[in-house]
Parts: sequence; C-alpha cells; structure tokens
Amino acid sequence: MSKKNIQGKVYLVGAGPGDPGLLTLRGKYLLQRAEVVFYDYLVNKKLLNHVPDTAELIYVGKKGGGLHAYTQEGINKMLVEYGASGKRVVRLKGGDPFIFGRGAEEIQELVKQGVDFEVVPGVTSATAAATYAGIPITHRGYTTSVAFITGHEATGKRQSTVAWDKLATGAGTIVVYMGIKNLPIITSKLMEHGRAPETPVAVVRWASTPIQRSVVGTLSTISEVVQKTGITPPALVIVGEVVNLRDSVDWFERRPLFGKRMVVTRTREQASELVSLLEENGADCLEYSTIHIEPVDDYSLLDHAVQNISSYDWVLFTSLNAITYFFKRLEATGQDSRILAGCGIGAVGRATADELLKHGIRADLIPEKFTGAGLAESLVNGNISGKHVLLPRAEKAMETLPEMLEDAGANVTVAPVYRNIPPQGRKDELREELADGNIELVTFTSSSTVTNFLSMIDADNDQKLHQLLDGVKIAAIGPVTAETARTNGLTVDIQPDNYTIPDMVTSIVDYYRPEAT
Repeated sequence: MSKKNIQGKVYLVGAGPGDPGLLTLRGKYLLQRAEVVFYDYLVNKKLLNHVPDTAELIYVGKKGGGLHAYTQEGINKMLVEYGASGKRVVRLKGGDPFIFGRGAEEIQELVKQGVDFEVVPGVTSATAAATYAGIPITHRGYTTSVAFITGHEATGKRQSTVAWDKLATGAGTIVVYMGIKNLPIITSKLMEHGRAPETPVAVVRWASTPIQRSVVGTLSTISEVVQKTGITPPALVIVGEVVNLRDSVDWFERRPLFGKRMVVTRTREQASELVSLLEENGADCLEYSTIHIEPVDDYSLLDHAVQNISSYDWVLFTSLNAITYFFKRLEATGQDSRILAGCGIGAVGRATADELLKHGIRADLIPEKFTGAGLAESLVNGNISGKHVLLPRAEKAMETLPEMLEDAGANVTVAPVYRNIPPQGRKDELREELADGNIELVTFTSSSTVTNFLSMIDADNDQKLHQLLDGVKIAAIGPVTAETARTNGLTVDIQPDNYTIPDMVTSIVDYYRPEAT
C-alpha cells in the first residue's frame, strides 16, 4: 500500500493592530511552529520573534514608493505552492484577516486548489484605535450602534457601494478604515446626507503602537486638522459623539514615557524585564545588545575549585550570567547544586539571589548596597580573614571585590565562567538613530554595556561623542556603571538609589513624570 502524501496547511492569522501583546494565544502557538511565514507591512516585526530560527520569512507588504513586494495573485500562488508542498505556513496579516483585507480572496484560492487552511481572528484596527485613543465606540449614554466602512473605495468608482444616505444618520458611531486620502470626500458625504457639521471626529494613526498619534476635530474641520498636523496613513477615522469621552477615558497617550524612544543595551536574553517595564509606561524601546555572552574556552580553574569545594567557606555570585554559566558547567560535568551544601552563598543583589533560588539555593548573604564593594564590605565586617572564597565571574571584570577581600586576609579564587564580547551588526542602524535625533535616553545596566556601546557607535573622540549623544539622557543602574559612564565622557542623568531593574525604571518614570501642580 502506497503512503499518502502529507499535505501542509496554511494558517491565516490576524496579527492585531500593532501592539504585539494583542496577538491571540492561538496565533502565537502557530507562529512558534511555523515553517514559512508571510507577513505584511502593518505587522509588528516583534511578532517574528516567536518564529523558529529555521523558518523561512517572506515579506509581502509594501516597498518604497508605495509599491508592493508581490501582487495579490503572486501571494495567492505562493501560499498554494508552500501549502501543497507539506509546509506549515502562517500568513500573518495586520488586524483581522476578514475585515477590509484580502484574506477571503486568499482562502478562496486555497479552496480552489485543495489546500487545507485555518483562519485565526485578530483584534481589528477599528476597536483598537478607538480603545487606545480613549474612545468607547459604543456607550449607552451616547449610542448603541456602530458601523465599519472602508474609505479606500470612495474614488476611482463611478458609483460608491457605500450607502451614504443611510449611513450618515443610521449609525451612532462610524469608523472609517483607510480614509485619510479621501477624508474631504467622506466628511462632505456625511454632512450632505444629514450628519451635523459639528459632529466630533478623531483620527488615530499607528494605533496601539508607541508612535500612536491622535487628533480631534469636527466633520467640518477634521480635514484641515489632519493636513496641518501632518497625519498620514495608516490611520483610522472615528465619527460620533463618543469622541467627546476621550478627555476622560484617554489612557494610552497619557502614560509618562509615551512616545519616548529609549535604547536598551542589555543582552537580548536579559533585556525582557527592562523592556517590558519601560513599555508598560509608554516607552518605545529599541534593543541594541552591546554584550554577547559566551562560555570561556578553559574551565580547568573552575573544575579544580569544584573538585575541592569542601575547602571553600564562601561562593560569591555577582551576576546572573555567572550563575547561568556556573550551573551549566556543573551540569556538563554531571554535578548539581548539592555540591555547595557546605559553603556560604553570597549574592550581590536581590535579582541575583532570585536567580539562585531557581537552582534551589537560598543566598546566605545579600548586601545592603548591591555592588561588589557592598558584598565585600559585608564579608569583611563578618571577619573574612583566613577564609577561602570562590568567585565564579566574567573573564574580564572589575577587581574591586577580590582585592578588598584579599586586603582583609581572605584567600580568593577567581574562576572565569563566561566572557562578554561586543556583538557585531546593527552598528550603522544605531548610529543613524542617534544622528537623526530619534533617541531620548540610553540605559546602561553594567560597565560592560557602557564601554561596548561606545565601541559600537565608534565615538573615538569627545566631539563625535557629543554630536551623537547631544540631548540624549543617560540612565545608569548603579554607582559603578555611572562612574564608568562618567569616566568615558558621559553625563549620567538618572541613577536609582537601589540598583535593580524595577528601581531603575521607577527612577526613569519619575524623571519624566510631569510635576504635580
């Protein structure tokens, strides 16, 4: 009996309006298992982080000059070919696939060619634009009806398919997709058929993203407002009395860091907490990892120390990476955290202590000051003289901690477990963002992020440095990082009292929060 060919499947997935957090769980699940992904211009590129590295990414949106990378017929053909070849294909479309998109046309072609498919709804731009602009599109005190229309077909046709005479007064709220280019025609049609010229209107551009921008007017004035403020597509138009609620309901654009572009210099693996907290407060985060972490070539020093671990009184951890690579080495050599049972465990701060808990180890010592010097002071005060200390750390690191302990009479073994090197790539992109004046603030979470950042932007003299960072604020997580920044010619504007990521974000928010009047 011959085996039946395994056929692939095409998943038409709504990507939502722009905020990557609005992707459905089903959509995320499919992206994580995709072999091929077709994506559009309006799809947030952060969603592609869910896709396996082995997947093929195919951009089918607009190119420069408004042209499309592929015709709709070309897209249909590729979906059929990849699906029929046995691939798991995700067609990622902005908003919802079946609301003013061409998703149905793509499905019709798949049906015609006998290719299996599934459609996953997405949050449509209309509801997102209204919600993120602080406008409830229905409200029992204002209206219980809403209509979605497209403004794209208002020109180029001899007769519009929109029944303007019925629509103008037939729906309390009207949301217009793709209506910016034809806004004067749309507003005149609504007024011509009975909608009052003073009816409130809002226009929301790039809804739910950090660059969202909203303007408000009336049917008689909104076209002029849009022109004067330079609002261009993609944008949605919301018509109705509910627009008046924006003053009290608006929340998204009032966040303290809204619209401020900030560079996060942590490693990609460690940036998530900082990025998410900044974005929760409205920041537009650009991730430029200034550190690439990799294991050291030679673990002989650590292996020897582990073999004689019973002779050590203390094992000290000063970074998350030190913990990660220390335990990776234990695992590689067939050991685990039980070997540390007879040692005192020191952690430089709360985050490091929390990371140790993931390995079943509770730190015996966390200093009040979350620095290497603070950890050393706590040990010295407890009489460290004659004690044996193991310090797994980076291949190159500041010598403050081991030197202070040795000066106090301790015997310190420094065992490199990882090294950090400046990553390659994206240098030109970072320099362009800085040169164009797009960056509000740069965050530094270690001395290495400072030195590697300066290396990335090739600021080899003070003049270049000041030109690139003119007007850019600097946030440093603690005094050691701040001192490294100052030594390299930077002015530190923000530094928290407690040296943790949440406290750093709180200090940034406080710095930008308008003073109470």
